[in-house]
Amino acid sequence: MRQALVRIGAIVRKEFRHLGRDPRMLLAVVMMPVIQLLLFAYAISFDVDHVPTIVIDSDQSPASQRYLRQYEASPFFDVVARGSSLADVDSAFDHNTARVAIVIPSGFSRSLAASESAQVSVLVDGSELNAAKVSRAYSVAVNQLYGQQLTRDWADAQGMDLSSLGLLEPRIRTWYNPERRSSDFLIPGLMAVIIAIVTVQQTAVTLVRERDLGTQEQLEVSPMRRIELMVGKLLPWTLIAFLDVALITVLGRTIFGVPLRGTALAFALGAMLFVFASLGMGLLISALAPTLDSANMIALLVAFLPSFLLSGFAFALDQIPVWLQWISYGFPARYMVTIARGVFLKGAGFTELWPEMAALALYALVMVLVSSLLYGRRASR
Repeated sequence: MRQALVRIGAIVRKEFRHLGRDPRMLLAVVMMPVIQLLLFAYAISFDVDHVPTIVIDSDQSPASQRYLRQYEASPFFDVVARGSSLADVDSAFDHNTARVAIVIPSGFSRSLAASESAQVSVLVDGSELNAAKVSRAYSVAVNQLYGQQLTRDWADAQGMDLSSLGLLEPRIRTWYNPERRSSDFLIPGLMAVIIAIVTVQQTAVTLVRERDLGTQEQLEVSPMRRIELMVGKLLPWTLIAFLDVALITVLGRTIFGVPLRGTALAFALGAMLFVFASLGMGLLISALAPTLDSANMIALLVAFLPSFLLSGFAFALDQIPVWLQWISYGFPARYMVTIARGVFLKGAGFTELWPEMAALALYALVMVLVSSLLYGRRASR
């Protein structure tokens, strides 16, 4: 056992010496996740408010002005222009100066006075799908509020007391993210994505580099076992990955105000297992790839794209095709996104998250063992 630890320690020192020869690389490995977090967190946002809105009021009546005040009082719409025809709407949409148009036809107030249906057109720029969906939902809500106000006015005019009626008053509350901030949703998942990219990318070249430098033969004739080599290769990057996790966690809490409702211990254990799983995936790529270029390319395809698209980071997994949902189980980022959001937003602990943690532990063990086996077969050729 002692000799095994000595041999593993020798590999660890060798890896750190390699990093020490290129301080810029070490700085990039440590700081790149921080830079990525800041860039992605500020660049990606699903928040929709103060949507620029153009108004065409062909009725020009007190009733139409009252209706428009519903939009002006809403924090979700900013009336930035007033036009006279649909050509003004086309121009505003084409020049991206407005995303929503409210078109009130002439005769609007006359229809209301006659207790008839008054037609209003709400036009939404659908070139940005998320903003279009949210703007449409907000517009429906504004119109419902205005319709309720008209009903109350009519009842008052008829001398009716609506308070005696059993009216439905739904009270909708949003749990875990009551302010519906994109940062609270994105940043816990973004932590997992960034760590996956960095760890897989760096460890994917570690064994290939030995072949390129001509040191693989020296390792093969040494008394070192393959599993000892794998552990020695993993440990330095494990320490660096833990430092990255700590840095981006502190940034997420201090700069973006992401709440931590669960225990830090649960998150730390999940992050540790996730780091091991991601490093194991990188080692597997390194054991299979024939060259540094191919290792980097495979790591990009395996770590970057699935971490974004198949982890639940940006899209709910139940909204993608079933066959892709099954494929997503093969990537550790899926489990870590669930752990991160569970701990940060829901206050989840070991009781709720043990299936994801167990999956990551099994994933890491299988990856390291398979990498060791493949590297041994390749070295014996």
